[in-house]
Amino acid sequence: MVTGTDRMADAGEALAGLAGWSAVVGGATRAESVQRGLAALSAPEHEAVLIHDAARPFVTAAHVETLLAALGSADGAVPALPVADTLKRGTAIVAETVSRDGLWRAQTPQAFRLRTLLDAYAAWPADAEPTDDAAVVERAGGKVALVAGDPLLMKLTYPEDFAMAEQLAGGRRIVRTGFGVDAHRWGPGDAVWLCGVRIDHDQTLIGHSDADAGLHALTDAILGAIGEGDIGEHFPPTDSQWRGAASDRFLLHAASLVAAKGGTILNVDVTLICERPKIRPHRDAMRARLADLLNLPLDRVSVKATTTEGMGFTGRGEGLMAQAVATVETRA
Repeated sequence: MVTGTDRMADAGEALAGLAGWSAVVGGATRAESVQRGLAALSAPEHEAVLIHDAARPFVTAAHVETLLAALGSADGAVPALPVADTLKRGTAIVAETVSRDGLWRAQTPQAFRLRTLLDAYAAWPADAEPTDDAAVVERAGGKVALVAGDPLLMKLTYPEDFAMAEQLAGGRRIVRTGFGVDAHRWGPGDAVWLCGVRIDHDQTLIGHSDADAGLHALTDAILGAIGEGDIGEHFPPTDSQWRGAASDRFLLHAASLVAAKGGTILNVDVTLICERPKIRPHRDAMRARLADLLNLPLDRVSVKATTTEGMGFTGRGEGLMAQAVATVETRA
């Protein structure tokens, strides 16, 4: 590894636990840094060496194997992508359109035999600066093979490149959906909690916690989406510490488990099933509360209500039911 004097400690930390590496201080230019790295090698002259820019973090073993195979019939090998965009020459005004036929975008790592690269650098003019190592070998008369490049070998140059790299580093993402159901019976009281909102009512829902069926169903939906069981496993009703607890604690716990998996809650949808109280006057407040708890835009939160037309335990006014769906994105 070739790095700056001020980055030696970082190099040691990044490579801790790996064997067979050493670090040397680079030079004032890329070419000088490469030559210092080559000088530090103790490999046989016919050994293959690969020069790679740390600004391209997504190199794989397959890239290396392809380059080494190409050295069997060439003095060097470079991964490259054909230029797909139309090329223009000019500054503020286009001076001409340049043909892209036969043009390639060179990437790294680039592979050479050690002696080939040493001799090529020895012949390189001291007053010139090569843009890559292949150019040095080309000028010395070497034959450099083009092998299939990879868009993943992107170079981190501009701020937006780093944002894209962070997305790629997260690996493949999948979308999961969870479904939750909860029900509580009505009992004596003067208010009910639904989706984190207190509603004055002539009854209350009976439960070990605050019996917020909307939050309970949504908590179960999120837990189900990430395969983490149900609310009873995380907050058992036999545990006295949860008696009368605010159910937003349960929801926040489920959301924290999603975050711990590197995931993101995409949207949630809650349906409350009851004859009373009327949900529509409180729906906006419920949506706002859920959006705040889950740090979601309001348009990714839905709260709906329906009745069972007098049928079943909800229709008879014996209890209230809630159903919820949560969509979550996580690493695969």
